[in-house]
Formats: sequence, C-alpha cells, structure tokens
Amino acid sequence: MIHSFDPIAAPDARVLVLGTIPGRRSLEAGEYYAHPQNAFWFIMESLFAARTGMDYAARTALLLGAQVALWDVLQAADRIGSLDSAISPGSETPNDLAGFFVRHPSIHTILFNGAKAQSLFARHVPGTLSPAAALRLIRLPSTSPANARLSREGKLAAWRAIPEALAAGIPGTHYYLSLRSPSNVQKRLRVTGGHA
Repeated sequence: MIHSFDPIAAPDARVLVLGTIPGRRSLEAGEYYAHPQNAFWFIMESLFAARTGMDYAARTALLLGAQVALWDVLQAADRIGSLDSAISPGSETPNDLAGFFVRHPSIHTILFNGAKAQSLFARHVPGTLSPAAALRLIRLPSTSPANARLSREGKLAAWRAIPEALAAGIPGTHYYLSLRSPSNVQKRLRVTGGHA
C-alpha cells in the first residue's frame, strides 16, 4: 500500500492541479514529481518563473505564490511500480477533497494531470461534494515520461491552461464542470446531488 503526500496549497489558492498518487521516485524522494523526466516542474517553472532547475523548496514556494495548489486524487492504493495502469482496482482510497475545498474556498478550477487522475476523480469524488459545488474541470495531458505522445514543449503548450484559468477566475463567478478532451472538444456538465 502506498500513500500520497500532504497538499501544497496556500489559503488563497485559486486553482488545483490533481495527479493520481506519487510514483516510486517521488515516494523515495518525498517530493511531488521527482522523476527527472517528468515535465511537471519544467512546466511550472516555465509558466511562473521563466527559469528552470530550481530546488524543491523554491518550486513549492513558486506554486504557493502563483495561487496554484497541488495534490493527488488518491490518499492510498496498491500499485506495483510507478505506472497509473498498475493501480489495483478496488484498492483506492481518495483524499478528502470535499474538506479541502471547504478550507480553500477560492478554488474555482481543477486541472487533472492526465486522464487517469480525471477518471479516478469522477469515480470517487463527486458524490462527496456539496450539491452546490460548482467547479471548472480541465483534463490536461500527463506530464509523465510514459506519455511519449507529446514532447515537453507540447505538454507546456497544453498546460498554459493554468495561467488562463487563473486569469479567468473572477470571485463570485458561478462555474460549471467542463471536461476538456485531448481533441479540445469540451462537454459542459453540472454536478447536482452528487452526480455528474
């Protein structure tokens, strides 16, 4: 059984990036996205610092200052290796995202790091949220090296959705659930009574 980390989140966070659960290299290092070939920190540094190669403390501070929160959908699961496809069905325990949103009421957009994070969220989380919850959901390409379909630069281009989401989030705006497919076709959904 493996377990996730605590979230990286300032009280004023406005968007949340959700992965699945830390991979083997991340668990060994005690850091999110520690695999050197994972593009996540390259993307965050490119978007918010205009330089790369920062240490982990500087990277976490970068996210906090940008009002970007980071966590995983799962609190625990059985998995052999690091691939999301190796997570044992039925072993998943989700994180308390409902409580997280209560503690971070300014969050209006969730960005999923890959399709597996989005599918796990859809399976485990909507029924735990308040019927009044209104969040914009965007699925982005996985930053994992296993996602060889896109180069780092291609992933960076897609992940520019984060600053766009930050710019679009106006306090008091009512948000709807929006799933962005890889082909940029969007479905507009609404969570009511715990069903999408």
